[in-house]
Amino acid sequence: MNGTKEVLSVKEASKQATDYLGKTVTTSNISYLIQYGLIKKISSNGETLIFKDELIKYYDSRNGGREHSWKEQLGKELNWALSFDQYTESNTTKHVHRLHPYKGKYIPQLVEYFLDSHTDTFKKETYFKKGDIILDPFSGSGTTLVQASELGMHAIGIDVSAFNSLIGNCKVTKYNLNEVQTEIHRITRALKEFLIGSHTLEFETKLLKALSEFNNKYFPVPDYKYKLRQGEIDEDKYGNEKEKEFLPIYNRLLKEYKINIRQEKADSFLDKWYSRHIREEIQFVFNEIRKIKNTDTKKIISLILSRTIRSCRATTHSDLATLLEPITTTYYCSKHGKMCKPLFSILKWWETYSKDTVRRLSQFDKLRTQTFQYCLTGDSRTIDIFKELEKKNTALADLAKKKKINGIFSSPPYVGLIDYHEQHAYAYDLFGFERKDELEIGRLYNGQGKEAKLSYIQGISEVLNNCKKYLVDDFDIFLVANDKYNMYPTIADNSGMKIVNQYKRPVLNRTEKDKGAYSEIIFHLKKL
Repeated sequence: MNGTKEVLSVKEASKQATDYLGKTVTTSNISYLIQYGLIKKISSNGETLIFKDELIKYYDSRNGGREHSWKEQLGKELNWALSFDQYTESNTTKHVHRLHPYKGKYIPQLVEYFLDSHTDTFKKETYFKKGDIILDPFSGSGTTLVQASELGMHAIGIDVSAFNSLIGNCKVTKYNLNEVQTEIHRITRALKEFLIGSHTLEFETKLLKALSEFNNKYFPVPDYKYKLRQGEIDEDKYGNEKEKEFLPIYNRLLKEYKINIRQEKADSFLDKWYSRHIREEIQFVFNEIRKIKNTDTKKIISLILSRTIRSCRATTHSDLATLLEPITTTYYCSKHGKMCKPLFSILKWWETYSKDTVRRLSQFDKLRTQTFQYCLTGDSRTIDIFKELEKKNTALADLAKKKKINGIFSSPPYVGLIDYHEQHAYAYDLFGFERKDELEIGRLYNGQGKEAKLSYIQGISEVLNNCKKYLVDDFDIFLVANDKYNMYPTIADNSGMKIVNQYKRPVLNRTEKDKGAYSEIIFHLKKL
């Protein structure tokens, strides 16, 4: 491929990029690059064209160039094969892995790499086989449980957060999908009836129309984003100007349709971060879910509601992961490069996520195996795994007591980085789960000072010492960590273990705004 000014259609660009990279690049991938101003759009007789050299330049910057740059910054021992950069986002968030947002989870391909039976240049032997039992004492959103099921292995998860346990268990539960679909249809009909007589939907329709006309005029796609990337527009200044320009239109519509933004109180998360109309709809749907008799069906539909309300918080799109202040007006959105608005009804997201959830559950049904997976709620430092498992899944408890657990694959929390309860505060508020923030190891509140690090080392060591009582003698433990403070050698010593190998991998698809070079280490531990 050369750098001439040759032009390509979207279809031609898809083929060219596929041949160049040696992996599939779809027309949708090319359209995404155009839409977000990553490559310039040229129009000719109504057809969308792009410059071939711009396409190559873009993929060069993302491909070998990034690998070289990151190794320069992070060290030559960086194992690029474990970046899994050949996978698209749809692969790394496949089927039930995206049933609910969760900050701080690893991709399923990483779990699969260490659990499956393949060997390669880096993984020179296999550690687990079908029928083995895997433990994840920091289960989070249940990625290890799901992948164990795909690979024909049993798995036990433990998490101190009741809501995290709900997410993980919802992913691996076998449902009557017809019943789930029937209940979703019932609740959706009821919600639409509830909205009859409300001006909310009519107001949103008018507001969307006004925003569309405004955005088409002042933020045309993809020209605006391309000019931003070329530095031709001062985004902050221009965005602020247009915010002020649209505000009178927004205020007029609020008055016309008698829309109330604020709730009368702001005592709870649900009071503070949701408009009055949204809050009323959330409570209505929650009351309808309470009528469901089948416990499993009730839980998965509750998770759909949780996913829905997370997307309906009164915040900007760029601040969903790190809430700043409630937003009650239209605003310039740096994420989408146009004017956006807060939400005034949950209906759209409820319908979208309901369909998406059923589809993902159906996909996983075709891949899951006849094995057992369950996530316990508890403190991994002290929990009696077999005793607690007997109360929740007797078949898995009997199997585990008979065979013992073969090993661990887990990603412990990082010291002072994420508040695992607060990221789902809306769900704790709505469902009434008891919060156990004080039991989080490495909690954000404690920071990253000397005392926090010592407490973290003690906490992780206690987890490993407790869990190894339930493991086979020749266990294998894999822990995924960004050990920038070099704590894991001490943790291994405290736990009567040795680090027999470690794999340093680049983390390419991070949810945080900082997209700089970043790595994590997979520590392989065995008994001393």
